[in-house]
Amino acid sequence: MSRANNHANNRPIPLPRTLRSAGELIEAGLVGLVGADDAQAMDRAAEAMPIAITPHLLDHMAPAIARQFVPTAAELQPHPDDTPDPIGDEAHSPVRGIVHRYPDRVLVKPLLHCPAYCRFCFRRGQIGEDDGSLSDAELDAAVAYIAERTAVREAILTGGDPLMLPPARLGEIVHRLAAVPHIEVVRIHTRVPVTDPRRVNAETLAALRAEKAVFCVLHCNHPDELTDETTAACARLIEAGIPMLSQTVLLKGVNDDVEVLAALMRALVARRITPYYLHHPDLAPGTAHFRSTLAKGRALVAELRKQVSGICMPTYVLDIPGGFGKVPAEGPLIEADSDGRYRVRDRLGETHAYPPAKPPRGAVADTEAT
Repeated sequence: MSRANNHANNRPIPLPRTLRSAGELIEAGLVGLVGADDAQAMDRAAEAMPIAITPHLLDHMAPAIARQFVPTAAELQPHPDDTPDPIGDEAHSPVRGIVHRYPDRVLVKPLLHCPAYCRFCFRRGQIGEDDGSLSDAELDAAVAYIAERTAVREAILTGGDPLMLPPARLGEIVHRLAAVPHIEVVRIHTRVPVTDPRRVNAETLAALRAEKAVFCVLHCNHPDELTDETTAACARLIEAGIPMLSQTVLLKGVNDDVEVLAALMRALVARRITPYYLHHPDLAPGTAHFRSTLAKGRALVAELRKQVSGICMPTYVLDIPGGFGKVPAEGPLIEADSDGRYRVRDRLGETHAYPPAKPPRGAVADTEAT
């Protein structure tokens, strides 16, 4: 089946009134929250990645939120460290919709569509042409790939945002993955409770119920994102028996401040969400203005550890460019070079320069042994 003839139930639910153009953002008064960019600069930035700001975000707009979602001229500035595929998705995609970097887990990307588009997204180059939905045949191939590799224990739904799928399609995918005998955990990575919490409804919760463990990992970067509606959406997930973790991206001008990070982690724990990862920003083109240095990130996390309890501490991680996996960004696997760069050892003991001297080609996926 061609992508043009995708299953009708695979298409994302339309979201009315989402702001999608520079003119709409200017009319909504958002430009003043991030700087003095004009419509022309915003339009040019939108050529690389579309604009989408949901009514919920607009209703709760604050400078820390605007900076994440409103395009600016800074996205047009190239940086020598930019890498088109910063974490090696393409190098580790044996079939469409699958990314396989670790022996015991795989990413499943059923679509490349989100309610709102974060301007720092490391997959920004994959978004825009269409919603990226897997056809029935492509989903069959993705599930078959997982079923053939018995070392895989976790299937991680990502994208795009999997909670953008209609509940029937979401439920189909969750249950097909859970039916694979060696799959023990189905993980959902989502920003929907932050960007459009109304989608976390009874139908969505029913779709996530399965005979295997289902976890939800919330992407949340600032305390201002934890609105009453977001809190209620997360409570619905948790009370439906779905444990929640969080992942946060360290973003310059948004949360690169120890008081902000401490407030965020405490607020997440108070909502029964366990902080999981604090990501160092990836080297995606157009995102250099969001990237703090590793030295600053390490200092922030060291100070954070002095201020919050252990259950409030995420693991600060660097995703090695090229698809070589995550490593703790504080520990001995990362050593500073004299030129201000770093040497990073991956999980297999191989050493990589960070940032890389040139765009990495990526490691060869070790999937046949799994």
